[in-house]
Amino acid sequence: MIQFSLRCSNDHRFDSWFQSSDAYDKLERAGMVTCVICGVTSVSKAVMAPRVRPARDAAPVPVPAAPTVPANAAPATPAAQALAALKNHIETHSDYVGQDFAREARAIHDGTAPDRAIYGEARPEDARRLIEDGVPIAPLPFIPRRKTN
Repeated sequence: MIQFSLRCSNDHRFDSWFQSSDAYDKLERAGMVTCVICGVTSVSKAVMAPRVRPARDAAPVPVPAAPTVPANAAPATPAAQALAALKNHIETHSDYVGQDFAREARAIHDGTAPDRAIYGEARPEDARRLIEDGVPIAPLPFIPRRKTN
């Protein structure tokens, strides 16, 4: 298997895996390599740096430590700031129900539990059933902090 960096005629860049370099050439000549973003078939290999594995007896190369960000540091981008604000709002103004989310959401919808904002986790099949039954739910764009006690 080989990974190529590709570029389409609309200058979209993406990576894709092929069985071999010859397999890529064959698929490209047949017009079967398409841009994953816009779907055009005018795709060519882009400049890329090969991944070269060091010799087995080579000294290990130290990996630089990832920079540490203090827990109370503000997010860097406006999008990250907006996501942090949304997460804070949901966690402040909603009840965390954990793995009982599907049961609790259905009970609120049916009127057998008090109406309130909740958040938690649900298996995909449980979420699908809630949506099919008209229970208003939405996925969160973050993983909630698991609360204990």
